[in-house]
Amino acid sequence: MNSMTGYGRASASLSGRDITVEVRAVNHRYFDCTVKAGRLYGYLEDPVKKAAQARVARGKLDVFVTVDDSQSDDVEVTLNRHVFEAYLNSMRQMCAEYNLRDDISVTAVSRYPEVFTVTAKQADADELTRDVLSVLQSALDDFDAMREREGRKLADDILSRCKIIDGLVDQVAELSPASVKAYQEKLQTRIRELLEGAEPDEQRLLTEVALFADRIAVDEELVRLKSHLAQADSMCRQKNAVGRKLDFLVQEFNREANTIGSKCNDIEITRIVVDIKGEIEKIREQVQNIE
Repeated sequence: MNSMTGYGRASASLSGRDITVEVRAVNHRYFDCTVKAGRLYGYLEDPVKKAAQARVARGKLDVFVTVDDSQSDDVEVTLNRHVFEAYLNSMRQMCAEYNLRDDISVTAVSRYPEVFTVTAKQADADELTRDVLSVLQSALDDFDAMREREGRKLADDILSRCKIIDGLVDQVAELSPASVKAYQEKLQTRIRELLEGAEPDEQRLLTEVALFADRIAVDEELVRLKSHLAQADSMCRQKNAVGRKLDFLVQEFNREANTIGSKCNDIEITRIVVDIKGEIEKIREQVQNIE
C-alpha cells in the first residue's frame, strides 16, 4: 500500500523544449489536484489532472510544469521601432549638442535593452500536451516509488501494533471466564442476602444469575476483534488504495474495545482494554497517511 505523502520529479528534452514536471502530495480525505503550468499553458491543466487521477486515488497534489523553449529554433525576433527610434534620436541629439563624432552604428544601437523583442512561436497544443504527459508519467513513477517506500513503513508499523493488540485480546480471553464466574458468585451471594434466609428456587436462581452474568461475557466482541485484526493484516499486504477501508476498520476496533471495557468489571481486564485502545489510537494516526 502507498502513503499519501510523496514527491516526484522528471525532466526531458522533447520537440526542442526542455520540460520539467514536479509532483508533491500531502494527506487529504479525497483526491484534490492543482496544476501550475503558467498562463500560456492553461490548456494543460485538465489533461494533467486526469492523468494524475488515474494513478492516485486520494491526496492533495500539486503538479508543477515548467516548459523552457528558449533553445528552440521556433523563435521570432521583432524590431521594436518605437524604442529604436527613441534611442537613435537621443544619440543624434547628443552629437549635435555636445559636438561629438557621429559614429552611431547598428551594432551599437542593437545592444540597448528592448530594441529587439524575442518571442517563441506558439507551441502546438496537442504536441506539447503529449510531451508534458509523457514527462508527467515519469514524475509519477518517481512519486509512486517514494509513496511505496513510505507505505511499507506504515504497513510494518500497523502490523506490529495489530500483533500487540492480538496478544492483549488473548489475555482478555484468558481472564474473561474467571471474571464471569466471580461475577456469578458475587451476584448469587447478593441475592441470597436480599432474600434474608428464605429458600429460593435453586434452579430459577441459577438460571437468572447465569442470564445476568452473560451480560458481562465478551466472547462475541473478542471474536469480532480478532476478525477485524485479520482483515487489517490482509489489507496491509494489498497494493491498491485501502486507506478508507482501514479507517472504517479502525472505528470497528474502537467499537469492540469500548464494548469490552463497558461490560467488564475486572480491574485487570480494564487495564488491558486501556492498552488496546492506546494501540488502536496509534494505528488510527498512521491510517490517516495511507492512500
